[in-house]
Amino acid sequence: MRTRLFAHVGLHLLLLSFAAFSGAPLRAGPPEEPRVLADIPEIGRRGGEIRMLVGRARDTRLLHVYGNARLVGYDRDLRLVPDILKSFEVEDGRIFTFSLRRGHRWSDGHPFTTEDFRFWWEDVALDPKLSPMGPPVGMLVEGEPPVVEVLDEHRIRYRWSKPNPFFLPLNAAATPEFVYAPKHYLARFHAKYADPAELERLVKETKSRDWAQLFRRKERMSEFDNPELPTLQPWMLVTAPPAERFVAVRNPHFHRVDAKGQQLPYLDRIVLEVVDSKLVPIKTGAGETDLQARGLSFKDYTFLKESEARSGLKTYLWRESRGAHLALYPNLNANDPVWRKLFRDRRFRLALSLGLDREAINQYLYFGLATAANNTLLPDSPLYSEEVASACLGFDPEAANRLLDELGLVERTREGIRKLPDGRAMEIVIETAGEDPEQVDLLELVRDSWRALGIKIHSRPSERELFRNRIFAGEALMVVWFGKENGIVTAAMAPWEFAPTSQADQPQWPKWGQHFETGGRAGEAPDLPEAARLLELYRAWTRATDDAARTAIWSEMLSLYSAQCWTIGTVANVLQPIAVRKNLVNVPEEGIWGWEPYAQFGFYRPDTFWLRK
Repeated sequence: MRTRLFAHVGLHLLLLSFAAFSGAPLRAGPPEEPRVLADIPEIGRRGGEIRMLVGRARDTRLLHVYGNARLVGYDRDLRLVPDILKSFEVEDGRIFTFSLRRGHRWSDGHPFTTEDFRFWWEDVALDPKLSPMGPPVGMLVEGEPPVVEVLDEHRIRYRWSKPNPFFLPLNAAATPEFVYAPKHYLARFHAKYADPAELERLVKETKSRDWAQLFRRKERMSEFDNPELPTLQPWMLVTAPPAERFVAVRNPHFHRVDAKGQQLPYLDRIVLEVVDSKLVPIKTGAGETDLQARGLSFKDYTFLKESEARSGLKTYLWRESRGAHLALYPNLNANDPVWRKLFRDRRFRLALSLGLDREAINQYLYFGLATAANNTLLPDSPLYSEEVASACLGFDPEAANRLLDELGLVERTREGIRKLPDGRAMEIVIETAGEDPEQVDLLELVRDSWRALGIKIHSRPSERELFRNRIFAGEALMVVWFGKENGIVTAAMAPWEFAPTSQADQPQWPKWGQHFETGGRAGEAPDLPEAARLLELYRAWTRATDDAARTAIWSEMLSLYSAQCWTIGTVANVLQPIAVRKNLVNVPEEGIWGWEPYAQFGFYRPDTFWLRK
């Protein structure tokens, strides 16, 4: 009852309470120097609320993702432009000067200034209690932190001795690297600023381990789970967890306006209803949401279309941004020496790829609307080339069988299964996280394709943590997982997905990724020349100072990566259903659905969505 009552508190009372709490004068409205959005498809009017369904309380973080207010953001051509910032300047790729908008305020009315940047850097990132591992990786260049200069109330400069190409993209990400925090609110939880007795009382009251844990619980800006924490996003949360219904209301100090000078967002409120994720398609078909994509998949499209008359929703189809919807990852770091040797031979990987009937996958699972993909780039990327996108593709069982024979895999069992060099039957266990029935359906089709090559596969589902641990330990021979997160890259985006740089996100070489992530303290260094070269090129990209140099590096990396068939892509451009209330304006009928850099709905600026009566 208390949650429901608080969710419906009048906006003016909420603002008054925030202002009184912070001691800041109440002056609603955008900054003196707002960001003007001149490309809104249809100028709207303010008012109304929309509902969305989420699978868990933690999904309040989507309010931060969809709000997508960032220091810098991507425009429609994927170029970085100022957003929260008024402007930014970059010198030699290593000196960054940020200028803030005059009159910009936090949601509680307190001024947003460079003091919030200084506080985060000196009192959070450099505080050994709050950051025992030191500043975030994105703030370090070969271990070197920046020199941070506060020039005045509205200008701050970050200076490294070498280029830092990650700094701006990390600030534009769906889950960004925050380099600022509301000092006026958080100082009361910091030992440097707070009254010791009051701080100790708060630690005990919240059952925190110490003041550092209390501080971290209060400042989780990307989690969006603390209604007291001031924000710069278009909506601010007013419902505290735990709850089954979360309400966010318009930020009265949001920095964007439309071409007529109307302050955004148009919508008064966003309501997140927590439901069992399995019920999302049914509830969407019943019209219990106004804007929905999460929890829906392509298999729900027919049902959603048939439900439009009663639900009052339209169903759009957006293309995914992944390099492949799903892909197969042979583990080049597998413990089994026989399989490891085979997986490291390009001919074997190519044979597996040429033996995969992607058209059957497309027809059976996606009604022929997807496209064959090798898990690299999509045509929307300015770095796309047909040579890269078509490498290792094609359904050619004869060529695949010749390659397997060339590898000496000619002996077979009575069942017709090829034998490994040590005499074992060639049976591959493909592991899944056990969460997605679509992966099970895919593996049924893979089983048919590879059986024709004399290779037998089995699937093994497991809980996600066990699934990952088996990959990391080298116990998993092959896994099925999502394809590359971003198949629409630009030269300014880091090519980390195309080099052995991550243990968790690159199951084809987890130990090589771990070696990179730990600076050589764990894992194994790449011992294949092609993989080592990819890592050299990645490091060269980090030192490049202009887009021409970065483009040249990307070009070599893409050619090398695609030719090696490191992963076995299936299909791309799988369509994501987007259910939209019929009178909700400015949601594009055609769009791209992805996390980075699209922030799912965030790229299309939900602050410009509005309800036509």
